[in-house]
Amino acid sequence: MRTLALVMAGGQGTRLHPLTRDRAKPAVPFGGKYRIIDFVLSNLVNSGIYAIYVLVQWRSQSLIEHLKDGWQFGGMLPDHFVIPVPAQMRMGETWYQGTADAIFQNLNLLDDTKPDLVAVFGADHIYRMDIQQMIEFHMDRKAAVTVATLPVAVDEANQFGIVQVDSGLRVSSFVEKPDNPAQMPGAPGRSLASMGNYLFNPEVLREALIEDSITENSNHDFGRDLIPALINRVPVYAYNFMTNRIRGDSELNLSYWRDVGTLDAYFEANMDLRDARPHLNMYNPYWPLRTAYFDQPPAKFVFDENGRRGLALHSVISEGCIVSGGAVRNSVLGRSVFVHSYSLVEDSVIMDYVEIGRHAKIRRAIIDKNVYVPEGEEIGYDLERDRQRFFVTDSGLVVIPKGPKRERSVL
Repeated sequence: MRTLALVMAGGQGTRLHPLTRDRAKPAVPFGGKYRIIDFVLSNLVNSGIYAIYVLVQWRSQSLIEHLKDGWQFGGMLPDHFVIPVPAQMRMGETWYQGTADAIFQNLNLLDDTKPDLVAVFGADHIYRMDIQQMIEFHMDRKAAVTVATLPVAVDEANQFGIVQVDSGLRVSSFVEKPDNPAQMPGAPGRSLASMGNYLFNPEVLREALIEDSITENSNHDFGRDLIPALINRVPVYAYNFMTNRIRGDSELNLSYWRDVGTLDAYFEANMDLRDARPHLNMYNPYWPLRTAYFDQPPAKFVFDENGRRGLALHSVISEGCIVSGGAVRNSVLGRSVFVHSYSLVEDSVIMDYVEIGRHAKIRRAIIDKNVYVPEGEEIGYDLERDRQRFFVTDSGLVVIPKGPKRERSVL
């Protein structure tokens, strides 16, 4: 079966500002060396789906460069590709007006590839999923549309599309971000939420998109308009993500999924990586997480003197990092971070090419790439002072936006 994947990667990610000031949300770095979009692309490729179009729009240059550097299969296999598709206004005079409109404006992609099945997946969540298991469910139920779902707490359910199903998992209702979310029968306090990942029979998708395009007052959105309109017309089923299994993962890792739509959620998902037995296992050789390759040297830790010892504890340290007589604890460091002597980094996410000067102290912070932290600086210790200089969340997380490129220090 030939499956075509359409990855929706055009979101602005306003709740992740200032990390999305200069880039689309799927291009935001994660876990030291990856980008958020690497998760959905790795899931697709690991599941044997190699025909992938990435629909981009909002500040997409960084994302396009990442796809070019890390996700090109080459020209030997014409059915294997990851191709970015910028908004081109092929079907009118407006940019994408919603998720459904984004695909409607690119219906030519279906004509060109003639797939047996279309996977429409989002690009802004952190998770691992064997999509072939969802495809098998779709085929077994003879579904026209399948929605990937998982249970969420009812007090968080108003952030998602909420699905109601019968005993056979056929969808009877789909309401986007309801004020009073329906609870799951037999599971009080839980609602069944859409993950924003769908499988469509191609002709069903085509007809629904064309109809939606001429429907007055439509938001041209899958969750608000297109799928609710299909429920009573074709078989729409809910796939239970909680049943998905990845070879090589333990029970601790099963059904891990995080919506990193806010700064605090993004921070906590990064912190999930630090544990000796992390809930998100990036070290499973059977399900590799792919990304762009950078030819950088290994990380190193130098100086072993009292008060000046290069060390990292309970942390993720990426290639190219130099921890030079400073201490890193409970943190995630991106590529080529330089931590100078006598400095301390705790409970923080530090992105690529950040330089932390001597005697600096940082805690509970997200520092975007290319930032220089001056000698003796303190971040996260005086939040009132930090609010005058940076962005501080309600929980007290300090966020410093991307800095300009600068010459690196030498050891």
